[in-house]
Amino acid sequence: MKHGSMTHDFTGRKIKKKKPTGEVYSKYTRPAFTEKTVPNGPVRRDEGAVYASVDLGAPTVCAAPEVQKYTGTLVKGIATMHKSNAVPVINQEEATDIANMRRS
Repeated sequence: MKHGSMTHDFTGRKIKKKKPTGEVYSKYTRPAFTEKTVPNGPVRRDEGAVYASVDLGAPTVCAAPEVQKYTGTLVKGIATMHKSNAVPVINQEEATDIANMRRS
């Protein structure tokens, strides 16, 4: 069991390194760099390709969506049910129910 250090034991003595057993591998050395040349110069793979997303022809491809704004009269107001839980109030009955829940 080792306590606190990988090189010393719990009494403070230095632990001798054990020689590896079995097959030992040497450090990897990569092969020498050889520059590859292209016979006709650089080649673009997408030179003659046609993509459907590029040629739609519509001017509103990247236009911003319309801003959504509430214009109806369905929601009468906003009530707080518990702490900061905002609840939309549609009619008077819901408003009294929420008020009774909050006081109960």
